[in-house]
Amino acid sequence: MSIETLVAKYGLIALGLGAGLEGETVVVTGGVLAHNALVPLWGAVAATAAGSFVADQCFFALGRRYRDHPRVRRIMARPAFARALRTLERHPNGFILSFRFLYGLRTVSPVAIGTSQVAVRRFVALNAVAAISWAALFTGLGYGFGADPAASAGGAGDGGRDRGAGADRAADPDPAGTGAGRLIQVVVALSEGR
Repeated sequence: MSIETLVAKYGLIALGLGAGLEGETVVVTGGVLAHNALVPLWGAVAATAAGSFVADQCFFALGRRYRDHPRVRRIMARPAFARALRTLERHPNGFILSFRFLYGLRTVSPVAIGTSQVAVRRFVALNAVAAISWAALFTGLGYGFGADPAASAGGAGDGGRDRGAGADRAADPDPAGTGAGRLIQVVVALSEGR
């Protein structure tokens, strides 16, 4: 079985599981796969958002249901857990919307929120919005930089486009190769439903 067949058959499931277990690397990879037409872009966003949402709901439930269990107590003893609780107490909505973007707080935060007094409905609603936003952003980055890794790093690549000797570089929305133009293209593609 070829890699293309495996990705076509299990790609979205793998992206969903990977987003829940690993995080950004898998989500960016989903964008690269979408850029190369191995999975649909909307499917990569939906699968990674769902995987992240489900994982965070499970961690929240773990904190809510088993807050007195020794394993949860060990998580609660971590410095990151205390930081998460302090921030949650000051800015509950903002924290729930942003914890997945904060390094070192991705796994402990939903457990911390589960041990707090945040209502389940509130967490579900805010977690859904955050998961979709996070998945769209990182899948979009992977999609935008998916053609040529050298171009995304500001190298000499041209994003995988074939440019003849007389190609008009002025028509390129990102002539400097910074990636900003590609990010704009991704946002436009997502808004147009491509």
